[in-house]
Amino acid sequence: MTTETETNSVLNTVKEAFAPVTDAFKNLQNLEVPEAAREFVKKTAGTAKERAADLHAGSEKVTAAIETAVTGSVSEAAKISRNIQDAIYQDAEAFFAGIDKLASAKSFNEAVQIQSDMLRSRGEVFVSRAKASTEYLGKLVADGAKTAQDNFAKVYNKTA
Repeated sequence: MTTETETNSVLNTVKEAFAPVTDAFKNLQNLEVPEAAREFVKKTAGTAKERAADLHAGSEKVTAAIETAVTGSVSEAAKISRNIQDAIYQDAEAFFAGIDKLASAKSFNEAVQIQSDMLRSRGEVFVSRAKASTEYLGKLVADGAKTAQDNFAKVYNKTA
């Protein structure tokens, strides 16, 4: 049988063995992110953000040319394409803004909080877009069904 002294001795040995890990974890939470690293991330994100803006501007010109060249249902497809492009651009903007915020974090805890806020915000945007898309597609289907019904009625009335 082991005595209380032996048990305490074993526990103290285990505590001492894991002390460096415990200390490292405590220090990780208050770890300072070097200013040079934050500036590098900000600069890289800024360059990528500019390229995303240029790509968006180019895609806007292409979509405008498509809209001008065609009408009707293709016009609806162009609107959908434009909305998708805008959503992608907004997502890119939000991503780079988030990177910028994360780069400004001075501690691990602050970075975790920023990340949590970004995820919550993106989730809200996703739900909003899903709702808007559902409403838009419902309207398109209803309008399409109405047009088909009207056309069918015209054809049926001509033959009767």
